[in-house]
This record gives sequence, C-alpha cells and structure tokens, in this order.
Amino acid sequence: MPQTAVLTVQHLQKVFFPGTINERHVLKDVSLAVAPGDFISVIGNNGAGKSTLLNTIAGTLPTDAGELTLAGHRVTHRPVAYRARWVSRVFQDPKLGTAGDLSVAQNLTLAERHTGSLSLRRYQRADQTARYRELLATLEMGLEDRLDAQVKYLSGGQRQALSLLMATLSHPQLLLLDEHTAALDPQTSAKVMGLTEKIVTTQHLTTLMITHKLSDALRYGNRLVMVQDGQIKLDVRGREKQALRQEDLMSLFMA
Repeated sequence: MPQTAVLTVQHLQKVFFPGTINERHVLKDVSLAVAPGDFISVIGNNGAGKSTLLNTIAGTLPTDAGELTLAGHRVTHRPVAYRARWVSRVFQDPKLGTAGDLSVAQNLTLAERHTGSLSLRRYQRADQTARYRELLATLEMGLEDRLDAQVKYLSGGQRQALSLLMATLSHPQLLLLDEHTAALDPQTSAKVMGLTEKIVTTQHLTTLMITHKLSDALRYGNRLVMVQDGQIKLDVRGREKQALRQEDLMSLFMA
C-alpha cells in the first residue's frame, strides 16, 4: 500500500450475526488504497457491501478483522469522533446532515466549529453573515437569502446542498458520499451532482462516492470501484475508466 495514501484498507472483514443461522459475511478480505485527490465512484448490487465498507471507514461499524489507516493514523479501533478530525460524510437522507430546528446560519456555524458549545448568536456578526451569504450563493439555490430560515423548511435539494457545503467547510482529508443524491428527483439530483463535482474539484478533496446510477459513476471521478459479494471485483482509473460504457458495467453485474 502506498505510504502517501489518504486511506488504506487492508484485509478488511465484516460478519453480521456470526455463529447463527443468519450469519452474513459482508466484507471478505477487502483491501483498498485511496490516493490524495482520488474521486472514486463505488458501485455494486444491493447488499454487495458498499455501505458496510463506508460505515467501517467512518467508524459507525466495528471491523472483525483487518486494518484501517487514515491520514497516516491507525484508526481500526478508533471511534467516529476520533476519525471525524479527517473525515466528513454526506448521507442519503438530507435530514441526517443538518439540524432541522436550527437556522441555515446556525447550521453553518456548527459545521465550522465542530462543536455545539459555541454560542450560536455569534454568527450574526456582519462579517460572518456576509461570508455565509457568499458561500451559500455558490450553491445557486437561493439560500443566501434564507440565513434565518429553519432548515426543516428547506426543500430536499436545498437541504442536501447545505449538507454538502457543511461537510466540506473544514476541507476534510476524506469525504464520504453515501448515495447522497438517491432521495432527490432527477433534476435536483443532477444539480447536486454538478455542485459535488465543483466542490470536490475546487478543493481537491479525496472522495469516496457510493452511487447506484451507472451514468454518474462513469461521468464523475477519476476512478471506479465495483464491490460485489463483499469483494472488490473491479478497480479502474484514468483512460481505462473513460473507455467503460454502461453496457460494460451491466455485463459485469450479470457476471
């Protein structure tokens, strides 16, 4: 594994309900090295192990065997809070990345400070308000004029765009996107994906993105990984990825 990798996953194993009739070996000796600046689209059938892989990387699921190294730190048995120094995540459900009863500005303040102990009224300083307006204007969703609106009244697309902005304010070393457009309508999904590409490219963020949309997997990122039956069956990048077509991926799914 390259020493310069932002993330290394070595011989990862995850078994649910071990020793029972419901035992499921979800991750089977998975190894992966993620280089700085990689934007990896992760695809696979339902139950293939994609979300389990992201959950073990984030720390929300413990590993049964294997090693995880993140930003040069061994994090295999470290909790989510420890890994959050380097990792940000956007979930499929827009509600999970924001606090609905707080305003747009208050959500941004919490994201900036990584703590709920800061007095939320401090965001009202004129310079901070102006900066938030500028940041929100880049989303092109009108949120710069809704700083004081409670987030629960935003549309799903607005809320997910805000989640993405919040997750990347700290310029994380690793960004995890867990089907973050799956709950959106096609038009909004396309807009959020365009925004995702803009933020990831501008900030040179190292990114793992799970998607069921083969067109998005082919269009976005420099690398494509297919997880099937708990193992990495395909890992392509550069010209090899560019040469792939949806028909090729469908053939691999069928195989």
